[in-house]
This record gives sequence, structure tokens and C-alpha cells, in this order.
Amino acid sequence: MMIRLSILLVALSLSIGTSRGQTLAAYAGEFLSIGAGARSLALGGAYTALASDASGSYWNPAALGLMTVTDVMLMHEERFAGLLNYDIAAAAIPSSESSTLGISLLRLGVDGIPDSRNAHVDLNGNGELDAGELDHGRITYFNAADWALFVSYGMKASDRLTYGFTAKVLRRSIAEFSATGLGFDAGILYRPTDNILLGATAQDVTTTFLAWSTGRTELISPTLRTGAAVILTTGSFRVIPTVECAIRAENRGAISAISIGPVSLDPAAGVELEYNGTFALRTGLSEVGAAAIGAGMKIRKLDIDYAYTGFKGTSELGSSHRISLRMRIES
Repeated sequence: MMIRLSILLVALSLSIGTSRGQTLAAYAGEFLSIGAGARSLALGGAYTALASDASGSYWNPAALGLMTVTDVMLMHEERFAGLLNYDIAAAAIPSSESSTLGISLLRLGVDGIPDSRNAHVDLNGNGELDAGELDHGRITYFNAADWALFVSYGMKASDRLTYGFTAKVLRRSIAEFSATGLGFDAGILYRPTDNILLGATAQDVTTTFLAWSTGRTELISPTLRTGAAVILTTGSFRVIPTVECAIRAENRGAISAISIGPVSLDPAAGVELEYNGTFALRTGLSEVGAAAIGAGMKIRKLDIDYAYTGFKGTSELGSSHRISLRMRIES
């Protein structure tokens, strides 16, 4: 019950704050930083250099340039004891031998939030609403949801270098309030040797603009994500340590792991142990310091991945469970 009330209060305060123009631009795009795919969550979100599936539209559009067959991914995650649902559908379709088109649809939402703003009653007829007294028949319900549509294009510049771009349309809604925005990402992926991967993605590279129906606006500042991964193989085992750092200029201060003036650096790291190309165990530490674990299994052309993580410093918020399915479709 306390979790439900907390989420309701947050949603209502956001709508009120937006209508009054009291916005925090530093966190306007926070819903875009949760990640995509169960494999990435289990690795702590250190995935910019390692992305190799349809989630490249989210992580690094340059990864799409390496794909040679159609790739489809579906993902579902539940947070806060199932109150918050996070879903992604993504597809990557090669358009030539050296380029691939990617499209992803993301939704993060809390559904069925009680709205009691018009349910207060005047029991004694004195013309004043009685605190704490509600007409439950007048309680309505609303959703708080964030949507994002990613359209990406990845190209191969050489056998070692790929690059890509993403255009994304954002839609946010809280009860009767809504916002629409447009943003762009750009990424590169470089493989200096067969077992070393280096990646970088500039998210919201032109600064993403969100226009609310109230007339207020929010700006999502650019974020630079840099990552590296090493593929180590011995016999039937493959070990992949991966690291990443998110660099922002939003003056986050003590909230970040490292803060230098207005610039903040938030590192993440993970490691994957794979056996015989069919089963994998993963663990990682996210940029907010939360530990994650997960596993994956490959059954012919189908990948099934699961990840679990908690919330650092508290158990009251429950835990997060994420599952994703990936299928490769050869023509």
C-alpha cells in the first residue's frame, strides 16, 4: 500500500510541477536510461560496446551495421512489485550487405492510478470539502506512461568500423497532461582486434526538446556513453568482461559517482561467462551502484535471457525482473 501511495504522489506531483513550470531538466530523460534487453541489465548496463542485436537501436546504432540477418527482440520488465511495467519491441532488418535498418518501440508506465481530485465531499453542508472524506464512486483512474519510438540506421565503414544514427520520437503522459519531443543519437563501434570492442554513443546529441500541453518545456541534455569489452575464449568457455561510463553535463553533483563541476561520470561494469555457445551466466554493477545477475540460453535461433536486480540501499521498493526473447530470421 505504501508503494502504491508513493507512486501516486510522485505522479501527481509531476503533473502539478509540469503545469507550474517547475521542471528538473537534468532528469527529464531519465526514463530513457533504464536500458533495453535482459542481457544488458544483467551486465549492469555496460552494453554500448557489446550490443549485437535489435536493441542496438537503443544502445548503439552502429551495432546494426554488423548484422547480416533479420533480428527481432521482445522484452518485459516489472518493477516496484509489478506496479511499473517496462516493455520493448525491436527489429533490425538488413537493407544491404553493409547496412541495417532498426526500429524499436518502448513503453514505461504505471497503469490504473486512482485520481481523487474530484472525489472530495462536503458532508455537513458548510460549503467546505471535508478532509479525508471521499465519494469513492467519483474516483477515476489514469495512466502515467512514457513512450519512445527509435528509428535507426547502421552502416559498415570497414571490417573494423561501423557507425549509425537514430531518430527518436518521445511521448509522455500523466493523466490529462502530455508532452511530445524529438531527439537524435549517433554512435560508432570499432574493433581494433578480433577480441576487443570499443563503442561510443552520443545520446540526445542535439539536445532533445519536450513540449508539454501546459505550454511548458523541458530539455534533455546530451549524454556520452563510452564502453569497451574483451572476448576471451578457452576451450568451450567464453568470458566477456565489459565496462562503460556515462558522461553528462547536468550538474548532478553528489548524485553521481564522480562529479567535476557540472560534469558527472557514472561507470558500470559486468562480466559474462558462456559455455559452448548455448548457456551463459552474467553479473554486473550498474551506474547507480545496483548489483544485477542473470542468465541466458540459446535454442537454435532463439535466445532467452533473464535478469534480476534490486534497488541500492532499500528493500522497500522491491526488485526488478526482466526477460527478453530474441529471434534471428534468415531469408
